[in-house]
Amino acid sequence: MFIKIYPYRFEIFFFSLIAILFGSLVVPNALFETVFSPTLFQINLIAGILLISKKKMLMWFLFVLLVITTIVFGSNLFENRNEGLFNFVRMTAYFLFYLIVTTQLIMQVWKAELVNKNVIFGLVSGYISLGLIGFFICLSIEMANPNSFQGLMTSGSFFTSVTEGLMYYSYITLLTIGYGDIIPVTPLAHKAAILIGLMGQIYLVVITAVVVGKYLKQTVEN
Repeated sequence: MFIKIYPYRFEIFFFSLIAILFGSLVVPNALFETVFSPTLFQINLIAGILLISKKKMLMWFLFVLLVITTIVFGSNLFENRNEGLFNFVRMTAYFLFYLIVTTQLIMQVWKAELVNKNVIFGLVSGYISLGLIGFFICLSIEMANPNSFQGLMTSGSFFTSVTEGLMYYSYITLLTIGYGDIIPVTPLAHKAAILIGLMGQIYLVVITAVVVGKYLKQTVEN
């Protein structure tokens, strides 16, 4: 089965990421965060396993992460558990997953000889994945040191949860938009903001430039 759908690995990963980011637009937010979002993350993990299925050791490591997150999700869903330990384990597993998959995505895009739609999907997916890495970094900081980010759940905030606010903050920082509605107020949060901004800029300047250069060379040769 993996062999048949492997050529579509970039598309599957990309559209599962889009569902994670924008699924709350079509599903009630409370239901999305408790049921749909964790489910979509599981689907994205499966897509990530498909993405690196040719590297057996990494594939099995991601499979272990998938099992761990599935067990944690099932425990929370059916036993109504919300202990910090369960959330920390799931967050760590997701962080490791996106760190590995993003690295592999970048390598596959970098090594691609021809620029086609798969490479474009991979390029965009890598950038979106950087935002999720930033999100898990910020979430870990907030879990370890609450109130590291000002504006998440204040009286004038439009965010329904800390996770929603930090997801938004990570992408706004990655894109260097910086509306200022959420502010890092601790030294560690400041460093995280700098790191996320740098990741976004380095990706655009280096990885995207490499792909554009390959495309231009490919166009000239054809």
